[in-house]
Amino acid sequence: MRSATKLQMQLGEIDIANIRLDPRSRDDIPQLLRGLQYLYTEKTLRAEIFAVLARLTPQTINPEMGRPGMALWKIFVMGSLRLNLNCDYDRLQELVNNHKTIRQMLGHGFTDDDLTYHLQTLKDNVQLFTPEILDEINQVVVQAGHQLKKKESLAARCDSFVVETNVHYPTDINLLLDALRKTIMLTADYARMTGIGGWRQSGYNARQVKKAHRKTQQMKRSFFRDGVKKANRRAEIVKAHRDYLEMARQFIRKSRQTLATEVVDMGLTAMAKALEIQTYIHHAQRQMDQIERRVIHGETIAHEEKVFSIFQPHTEWISKGKAGVPVELGIKVCIVEDTRGYLLHHQVMEKQTDDQIAIDLIAETQARYPNLRVCSFDKGFHSPANQIELAKKLDRLVLPKKGRCNKIEQERQNSAAFKTRRRQHSAVESGINALEVHGLDRCLDHGLNGFKRYVALAVVARNVQKLGAELQKKIQQQAKRKRHRDKLVA
Repeated sequence: MRSATKLQMQLGEIDIANIRLDPRSRDDIPQLLRGLQYLYTEKTLRAEIFAVLARLTPQTINPEMGRPGMALWKIFVMGSLRLNLNCDYDRLQELVNNHKTIRQMLGHGFTDDDLTYHLQTLKDNVQLFTPEILDEINQVVVQAGHQLKKKESLAARCDSFVVETNVHYPTDINLLLDALRKTIMLTADYARMTGIGGWRQSGYNARQVKKAHRKTQQMKRSFFRDGVKKANRRAEIVKAHRDYLEMARQFIRKSRQTLATEVVDMGLTAMAKALEIQTYIHHAQRQMDQIERRVIHGETIAHEEKVFSIFQPHTEWISKGKAGVPVELGIKVCIVEDTRGYLLHHQVMEKQTDDQIAIDLIAETQARYPNLRVCSFDKGFHSPANQIELAKKLDRLVLPKKGRCNKIEQERQNSAAFKTRRRQHSAVESGINALEVHGLDRCLDHGLNGFKRYVALAVVARNVQKLGAELQKKIQQQAKRKRHRDKLVA
């Protein structure tokens, strides 16, 4: 069973409310811990967060049975740390096992210094989060930030950026190499499980495929580097690709023969392995077909047919026209940030453009924060329908039009209020940069669900740190006023 936190403190444990944090520190760990401490010590906020965290435990499990799992508060602290520090699980393990203040935040005292967390334990528990749960927690965190300085109306700015997936640069021969390598190694594992022979030299076979791939790759590079004998070099390139494809066909044929061999007693693990092998064979056949069409027959492969990673198939090829960044491999994420820097809402844009999501995104944000009455956008969100619908939802809409404006539109965009909000809109780039520094430069989790969870957790962690930074600033100002009063009295 799981509990939100321990019901009784242990010997040597410090109450979270009494953990001392240096208010002058400019490091991100004290800021994050300060925000977490505030959420824990405020009874209303803590109750709301614990109510949401309780949904991490499957409802079908009897809470009175089974081993006690990790406390939900610990999972929340660990997840926030991982994303806010932009670290992998190895560094997270080092921090939760050896960082004094973090261990105090997790509820450990000096009597349990020998209690440590295993790497797989961290992975299994942090991955319990879902984007829906994290979105509800984020609303509580933003509410806590807004309570520090209340405002009747809420102004925001909206923009999108690319979160890269953890993939290498995709070429058709590289992707074929990935598919063949996985097919060979997985088939060798399957053969060992089922007692089928013929794959003892799987490591050698994988190296032979790599050698053929390198030969093809070097041939292409020398073709573009050398300006002479292009006709002969073209024939050599085609031959290298033909040899590479022939080797691929041989290993795929051999893998299929192994899978077709009858097995008397096949366990569930072997069945799952066979399905995984079929998946990589499918990837290999697609890449072989595209290589043959492109290199041998001279066809141009349509963009819609291309896959940019066989391990992260949701990866998109995105070209936003940035200077020095011709292309980004990942998925676009759109954020709505208020003028104080809190991230109100976000959306992962799967094969969508800015103008396609603007109306729904603002509607969802207003459902969470009804006092949102002002929002600014850049030209990428413009469309005639968006101008009309967003104007109905917002008291003040700052959405520049693409192209030439008529007289009414010119008057609207030349107004003082419009120009002021448009100048202030560029501050959203600071929020995007903060997200990229604190986790969203590249997603380290696998799969589309992992990508969405990673983004949602980064948004929550960033808001918690923002809350902690404001609290630290408030403490510093109070200390400064106190020193000033003491100086006057003296």
